Amino acid sequence: MSTLDRALRLTMIAAFGSAIVLAGAYAFQHLGGMAPCKLCLWQRWPHAAAIVIGAVVVLTKQMRLAWLGALAALSTAAIGAYHVGVEQGWWEGPTSCTSSGVSNLSAEQLMEQILAAPLVRCDDIAWQLAGISMAGWNAIASLCLAALWIKAARAA
Repeated sequence: MSTLDRALRLTMIAAFGSAIVLAGAYAFQHLGGMAPCKLCLWQRWPHAAAIVIGAVVVLTKQMRLAWLGALAALSTAAIGAYHVGVEQGWWEGPTSCTSSGVSNLSAEQLMEQILAAPLVRCDDIAWQLAGISMAGWNAIASLCLAALWIKAARAA
């Protein structure tokens, strides 16, 4: 097998990995009834980009573009890690998707906060496996995918 063929195979595996992660997210949403929060949605975009980048690399054989796939995977891993920190209370998330305190609020301000509250909060863990949330699993999987993208880019 040539080095180009090996690099293209790694690219296809990485892009397919993003497709699996993205399909899993949609399955949790549409089959499992788990609506995504804002940060969950943000994590999906880089996976979609990685899939498109993978298709372009395979069609054009421009292996330098695999670095963009690595960047996409690292981007969603970073968002996932940030989301884990929000879920664990290590730092505050976006105000449009996390709970702020209710102390020192007037009844009118409290009502405004309730009405403006997102349907799904970013600081709630909707599902976890082995103590790791979906955001955590996305970060882990995305780091592995980034490694594949980097290996593909370097193999060519």
